[in-house]
Amino acid sequence: MISGTRQRFQPVDIMRGLAIILMVAYHFSFDLNYFGLASFDFYEDRFWLNARTVILSMFLLLVGVSLVIATRDGVNWPAFTKRLAMLVLCAALISGASYIMFAERMIFFGALHFIAVASVLGLLFIRLCWLNAIFGVSAVLPGVFYSNARFDQPLLQWVGLMTFKPTTEDYVPLLPWFGVVLFGLFIGKLLLTSQLLSSVSGWQGRGFLSRSLALAGRHSLLVYMLHQPLLLGLLWLVTR
Repeated sequence: MISGTRQRFQPVDIMRGLAIILMVAYHFSFDLNYFGLASFDFYEDRFWLNARTVILSMFLLLVGVSLVIATRDGVNWPAFTKRLAMLVLCAALISGASYIMFAERMIFFGALHFIAVASVLGLLFIRLCWLNAIFGVSAVLPGVFYSNARFDQPLLQWVGLMTFKPTTEDYVPLLPWFGVVLFGLFIGKLLLTSQLLSSVSGWQGRGFLSRSLALAGRHSLLVYMLHQPLLLGLLWLVTR
């Protein structure tokens, strides 16, 4: 959550934690394939393509929901700026590490790059409600069904709308994915205005699973940054 508030909403953290677990499982499968311990086609197999879409959609919906919750009493600019700086730094680290590992398939605009940009753009839409659902559709449809060769040039590839998929290990362009964030803003605003969020704000899951998922959700950026080095290191040791 890009947050300036200390109050946590455990259901949101649990959903983010679930997305984190699914992401780790996806990346572990990718790593098994990378080390030759399994054979999966992450670039053509519909199962893996759909799995990535579902996991990424969960994350980005929650980006929108969390942005609404965090700014419901106004933007805490010091906290927001600090979080944004962390995202930018982590995105740069991922680009550097992916260049070392994959060279020409380096990640130049992946999930964290996108979230950093979407967090800033999302502030422009934060006070809207029903319009964000309309804007969300307006962002998703061209991102999925429209392409233009003008966006094939390197400086515009982060926007999307390309006529081909760029050579990179993780690509999350502004279109259509900002539309998913806008849907998240719409859902977050709906939760606030319907008082549903207030009614569950005091709920705290006491079970081990609930607490574990909530913990992962609260520290999602840390888990995101650490899980791949740990998994790759473990598999490197196993293969040696």
